[in-house]
Formats: sequence, C-alpha cells, structure tokens
Amino acid sequence: MFWVVPNFAAVSANTELPPLTTRGKFVLATHDSVDYSDFTWTAILAGQAMATRSVPELGTGIKGYGRYYWRTFADGVSGTFFTEAIVPTITHEDPRYYTLGHGGFFRRFGYALSRTVITKTDSGGTSFNWSEVAGNALEAGLSNAYYPPQERGLRQTARNWGEQMESAVLNNIAKEFWPDIRHEIRHVILRHD
Repeated sequence: MFWVVPNFAAVSANTELPPLTTRGKFVLATHDSVDYSDFTWTAILAGQAMATRSVPELGTGIKGYGRYYWRTFADGVSGTFFTEAIVPTITHEDPRYYTLGHGGFFRRFGYALSRTVITKTDSGGTSFNWSEVAGNALEAGLSNAYYPPQERGLRQTARNWGEQMESAVLNNIAKEFWPDIRHEIRHVILRHD
C-alpha cells in the first residue's frame, strides 16, 4: 500500500484462491512480521509511545526507546502469528482479507468493519472471526509477560485487546479502499503527464 508497505494478506475482489495450508499461513505471518516496512512501522510506533510516555516505567532516551522498540516489535510479531497462523490453523479460517471492491462507500465501509468479526473459512464458507478476536486476545495476554508489572493485569489486557481490534478495523478499511486510492492517484498522474 502507498507503494511502500507490502499488503501480503489482502486479496482483490472476485479473486478465488485455494485455501492456505498450515505452512502457507505461517509463511504469510512470517512475511507480514519481518518485512522491511515492519521495522520502520515499529520504529514509528515505539517513538510515538515514548513521546506520549504510554509506559513511563520504560524510561526515556536511547535505552528507553530500545525498551519501547523491542516490546512494540514483540507485540506486532506475536499478534501477526496469532491472527494469521496459529489461530487460523486451529479454527480452519483464511486469515486473508478479501476486498468487496464494489458498491457504495457505506456498503464497503460496513463490509470492512464486519470482516473484523466475520471471516472466510478454509472450505470457502464464512464464520465468526476467531483468528482476529481470539488471536488479538492471546497477543494482549502474552504482553503481560514482558511489560512492567504496572502495565499488566486484566484491565490492561482488555485495553490492549481493544487497541488491537481497533487496529484490525483500520487495516481492513485501508485494504478495502487502497485499490481505489491507487487508481485515482495513477489517474491524476497520467492526466498531468
């Protein structure tokens, strides 16, 4: 997306793909976890977290930034593996986002929102999106292992889960509308050439 961020988990509208194997799900999660853009995005998120002192116990300066960075990276990788590989393998769900690609803005926006709780199964049907909902809950729970004691517990885990779900919604919206944005940008560029 934006000619910078790879979009491994999005599938264009009306595209039929074979189900991902367990290996395919883990390969997808690996690509989404260690792509160059992930390190840059992690750096931005860690900087934002440090600037807002979201976890003051991690400190400031280069050491504080390092603490923010590795925790942000661990959150991202664990979340990706839970939502794209581990839980989808157990529940036989397809972790990819299939764009709707047609209809009005509100229909497509609603579709993007719904994909946070509804997903395609490996057999081609639809089901509750355990991969996203439970996968993000597992990531939020795992973060209790490496954040300071003041940032642990049920309340913080619920807050982290909510932030992960919000991120999933925003990612779905970006995946749904990015093809249209890309098309419009290309159209404007070609018109001015």
